[in-house]
Amino acid sequence: MSDAKDLMRAILQSGHSTLGESGKPDPAGAASLDSSEKPPRRRDPKTLLLSGILALLVLYTVYFAADILLPVCFAFILQLVLQPAMRGLGRLHLPRMLAALVVIIALFAVLAALVATLSHPAAEWIARAPDSLPRLEQRLSIIRKPLDRMQNAAKEVEKIAAGPSDSGAIVAVKGPALSTLLFTSTRTFLANLGTALVLAFFLLVSNGIFLRRLVEILPRLSDKKQAVEIFHEIERSISGYLVTISLMNAAVGIATGIATYLCGLADPILWGSLAFLLNYVLILGPLTGVVVLFLAGLLTFDTLWQALLPAIIYLAIHIIEGESITPLLLARRFTLNPVVVVLSLVFWYWMWGVAGMLLAVPMLASFKIVCDRIEPLMPLGHFLGGDAQGKPLGFAG
Repeated sequence: MSDAKDLMRAILQSGHSTLGESGKPDPAGAASLDSSEKPPRRRDPKTLLLSGILALLVLYTVYFAADILLPVCFAFILQLVLQPAMRGLGRLHLPRMLAALVVIIALFAVLAALVATLSHPAAEWIARAPDSLPRLEQRLSIIRKPLDRMQNAAKEVEKIAAGPSDSGAIVAVKGPALSTLLFTSTRTFLANLGTALVLAFFLLVSNGIFLRRLVEILPRLSDKKQAVEIFHEIERSISGYLVTISLMNAAVGIATGIATYLCGLADPILWGSLAFLLNYVLILGPLTGVVVLFLAGLLTFDTLWQALLPAIIYLAIHIIEGESITPLLLARRFTLNPVVVVLSLVFWYWMWGVAGMLLAVPMLASFKIVCDRIEPLMPLGHFLGGDAQGKPLGFAG
């Protein structure tokens, strides 16, 4: 105890040594402190160059390893979403393996029922697509005419710039049929879904084995505490965010289905499910929903105002949900920069397609939590954050 008092007294004396008798700062003492400060260390250009090369290699690997990484990422996301259900079953004193099996079977049953319900109406709309194109062209003729003029003008400019060319044989490359593309995409989706469900099952059963192993290999106690804090913060924040967003998306889907039914649009369950799924993709997803409902309205109704009505009602539902209800529920759980969110969506769509857009926001939020907890990365975490007085991440859906 006396050693602690002596240490505190020494710190206080060293702090007061820079003050004069009147309590004002002593220039001599301040100069001595300034001279003891170390100048900022200059970064080695070789280190920066190697860091850039490492980043490019990581991006290259992530791009080409999408078939492996996508199911793994979705499995970790599913684990976070299903944790509340696992805790509820744990309170009933179910064994962890049995609880995980019940949760995964229930999730698979919901997905199978959804696919069985939506497959028939979706197949009908896809089968009607070739016959519907002339009707769409006729209804969109007002918009198409100026676009055709611009396209013809661009072709004339290309001809002038290219100059005279010898006439030769035109080679046309025919791509795969639509049925082949759909079959291949469905098979890939089912394979990735099965892999993600199996991995999610073992992650739920393991009960944080990766965290325990990480804590065991970290050398210092402070690093162990920091790792545990980061993991629990990510689990609590991302799980709460995904559960809240899922409930709100379900409400948006139900409201959209009811609205399309009242408007007279066929297959309201299909449009409600589509609104539910698209709402997971911030900003771009609802915009896509507006366009799809507008096109469906053009194919169904004769008057323009009737064709616009389902899309307008869906947009109003999304604005009410995204601008008032969701921010109120999420409070200040997330404050991400909207520009960074859009850039993240575009980047991960380029990397992994639609699946990358679904994972973009959870990965960005997890990365921000890590940056906020690690001192060298705190400036980056501050850059990724939004306005503290503004709306949280849920502002866009």
